[in-house]
Amino acid sequence: MDAHILDQFRAIVGRGLISDPSQLHTYECDGLTNFRVMPMAVLLPKSTEEVQGIVRLCNREKIPFVARGSGTGLSGGALPVDKGIVISLARMNRILEVDLPNARVVVEPGVINAEVTARVAPQGYFYAPDPSSQSVCSIGGNVAENSGGAHCLKYGFTTTHVLALEVVLPDGSLVHFGSRAVDRPGYDLPGIFVGSEGTLGIATKVVLRIVKKPEVIQTLLAAFNSTNEAGTAVSEIIGAGMLPAAIEMMDNLSIQAAEASVHAGYPNCGGLLLVELDGPAAEVDDLMEQVGQICTQSGAWEIRVAQTETERAVVWKGRKAAFAAMGRISPNYIVQDGVIPRTALPKVLNEIERMSAKQGLKVANVFHAGDGNLHPLVLYDRRVPGQEERAMELSINILRLCVQCGGSITGEHGVGEEKKMMMGEMFAEPDLETMQLVRCAFDPQQLSNPGKMFPRTRLCAERTGSYQPHPLEVAGVAQFF
Repeated sequence: MDAHILDQFRAIVGRGLISDPSQLHTYECDGLTNFRVMPMAVLLPKSTEEVQGIVRLCNREKIPFVARGSGTGLSGGALPVDKGIVISLARMNRILEVDLPNARVVVEPGVINAEVTARVAPQGYFYAPDPSSQSVCSIGGNVAENSGGAHCLKYGFTTTHVLALEVVLPDGSLVHFGSRAVDRPGYDLPGIFVGSEGTLGIATKVVLRIVKKPEVIQTLLAAFNSTNEAGTAVSEIIGAGMLPAAIEMMDNLSIQAAEASVHAGYPNCGGLLLVELDGPAAEVDDLMEQVGQICTQSGAWEIRVAQTETERAVVWKGRKAAFAAMGRISPNYIVQDGVIPRTALPKVLNEIERMSAKQGLKVANVFHAGDGNLHPLVLYDRRVPGQEERAMELSINILRLCVQCGGSITGEHGVGEEKKMMMGEMFAEPDLETMQLVRCAFDPQQLSNPGKMFPRTRLCAERTGSYQPHPLEVAGVAQFF
């Protein structure tokens, strides 16, 4: 990068500039390590004003930029772009305000997910979205990907808990979306921004909704001979009109990995179900008895209910460690997160087993069974010629299967770089064009995380001459800037 530009960046962030090639390697990928791009520089701002200064310079010099949180994403969403910079928000990590009477918390984007609950837990509150990486992932990254987690079955994804945002737009201007009030009239601009994967700007402050801790929380563990039996139990539980806080499923391979890593005490079974209920004590006791009966009728041969908070924590530790633990049983693996209707679970799992056998590879399955969010992990060894290519093909075919069954290519990990070519499997060209009208309204120069989410850049770059707003933009999004 030109030394003059680096000097200007240094004037904005001081020592928060990284340009040494040996240090830049840290930022060349996110949690998806298959894709790597070396950024021209990395900047670590400490305030909204510094973010604005960086983005204004990028806008003036036509420098693409990628915002980054903790780098735990699994779709290449924080992958740097060629001849671009990375804006790391790790230093913007303050919890700015805790408003318990209104159940609100205001945070900077670099705050770690679990730290929000840790701050409000003594007062009996918690922050509901709980990705498996919640001990290290940042709120800004959660906003970008609309992250989920085990307890989103009952409490909803990140978008349910984001009430307002302070956002630096790609031209460096500052806007505020949403309100601390519920159901503010007008367009749902926070809803547009959450899950946009960094393509519409950079959130520098986030107003979060926190939830009062329920009176009682109980967690049941049920062992089945197969995931089909466990899937039947899931359908029966939901069909009975219950809404558990979480329903998680693990197959034998994922159980083996979790046991090798954290020794959670899981039974050696074909399908393991974790069901968590919360609420008033009398209601939870009654519903937990019904869940136990349903599991038994569906084929469960062992049922346990965690008797203490320590036991409950161990049960969840095994589940949340499943992704990272997979390295215990396979040197390499690909994590996907397709979504299917719950009723399609047996069919999809049987088809995944057939496809994996055809490719000569193993697939471990661990997923949010309650809302049909699968996390198949395709296991392979890149040292064996051809295995990585077969693993990639299998993982894409699993996503294709999810779409064919009425589902989606992603439930919470995002599209990013990895799955952008799959967008055409779900959406027709006119749909993809319409989506990018929104992007053009926010970022006509397409400098903010360019090249992500969509199979190809369109609309803004394809128009001749200077950018002219589309009539839909004038009537819709753009007027609120």
